[in-house]
Amino acid sequence: MTLLKVNSLKKYFSVQKGFMTNPLTLKAVDGIDFSLDDDKIFALVGESGCGKSTVARLILRLIHPTSGEILFRGQNIFDLNGDSLKAFRKSVQIIFQDPFASLNPRRNIYDTISEPLKIHRIIEKQNMKNKVVELLSEVGLGPDIMNRYPHELSGGQRQRICIARALAVSPKVIVADEPLSALDVSIQAQILNLLQELKKEYKLSFLFISHDLKVVHYFSDDIGVMYLGKIVEYAKTDDLFVKPLHPYTELLLSSAPKIRLGNEKTSLHAKRYTLSADKLEVPSPINIPPGCPFHPRCPKKFEPCDKVVPELKETNGRLVTCHLY
Repeated sequence: MTLLKVNSLKKYFSVQKGFMTNPLTLKAVDGIDFSLDDDKIFALVGESGCGKSTVARLILRLIHPTSGEILFRGQNIFDLNGDSLKAFRKSVQIIFQDPFASLNPRRNIYDTISEPLKIHRIIEKQNMKNKVVELLSEVGLGPDIMNRYPHELSGGQRQRICIARALAVSPKVIVADEPLSALDVSIQAQILNLLQELKKEYKLSFLFISHDLKVVHYFSDDIGVMYLGKIVEYAKTDDLFVKPLHPYTELLLSSAPKIRLGNEKTSLHAKRYTLSADKLEVPSPINIPPGCPFHPRCPKKFEPCDKVVPELKETNGRLVTCHLY
């Protein structure tokens, strides 16, 4: 069953470069399509600035799109209002990148976790404390921290609080926007294992946004690779890591550190791609190159790449935007 479906989604921002100059258009998200099924994990990966977090904000209806639609259980979320909008807010929750910035420093942990329970009237007041203790237990924390404030906790504890807050309303979908990037490596593994356990226990679906390919390989079922606001490759996780098709995907995978022991054979994606200094910088989303957006940096470019925009089409059981296929 498809829970979430994104169709031709675009989000453009108007940018004023200087006084009395015409505004320019920043194409943060430029016509993307993907779907998220029940009890599945879909990952969006790409370099910083490619539009991943803008997609997350659109799906949560924190901002409105320039065009396109987002369907949750067949309903366009931008047509919802009143009780139907409140039900959507309850069903789709987010875990933010920076747990410290996403927690109110003036609220203690009890107030933080109990707030969504009060807003959605999920539990009676006399049972509230027991429910908060139960949620804390689910994320590996004890009741002794209920009266503490965010600044008194470690980064891993704060992120666990954010996860407990998201779980409080029994959501169907959790949008995880780089939930590990602000944490130490040792804590990242703990949080990732916690998310895996909660996914199995509650049959949750995740939109997982990350730039860490090792994490995505371990955690996701399907992957969309984003570049300058577009999805350039869409595939099953295992298929993409065994044999990437788009040159940008190859570049991402080859740039990820890989440890090989002894005489272990090099896997198909371990071929190293390097870029010259003039091709390292990602073009601005205000001034996207003509043709294929990746062609100025592509080691495989040929005649039509700088003139014709490739379409997202099916190739070998996946979707890819490249003139090579």
